[in-house]
Amino acid sequence: MTITNRDSSDTTKTGHTGPASKPAIDVHDGVLLLDSGVNFVGEQVRYPKGVAKIKSMLATMAPGQKTGWHKHGVPTYGYILEGQITVDYGDVGKTTYHAGEGVLEAMDYWHEGINDGDIPARVVVVFMGAEGAENVIYKPDSVSD
Repeated sequence: MTITNRDSSDTTKTGHTGPASKPAIDVHDGVLLLDSGVNFVGEQVRYPKGVAKIKSMLATMAPGQKTGWHKHGVPTYGYILEGQITVDYGDVGKTTYHAGEGVLEAMDYWHEGINDGDIPARVVVVFMGAEGAENVIYKPDSVSD
């Protein structure tokens, strides 16, 4: 493919057109929210096979509301916008996530979150999955911890 440059010269496109020109202010150098490949319970993040499918949502939990016991079939990232959520990971322990914190959720460990604060908790949730993969798997009553 030939591209006509602003100076009217031609360039043949071969995948990479030359050195990158990073802007003086790079929007990609923002405030770091999370930089990890390991979650609270020590699992290494792993992606499902297949065609990628990303789903993001804004979840709101009222004070006292619980998520129910569940696990994730795909890597799941959450960012707490407001409030707090305490997550019980069974034998691994509990931890509380507060506004302004990023979270890599457990995949193979049953866990349950509760908004144990006094205001609604608002969380941006991003499921990094694949076509046909289950984002949330609820614990059947017959399964023990």
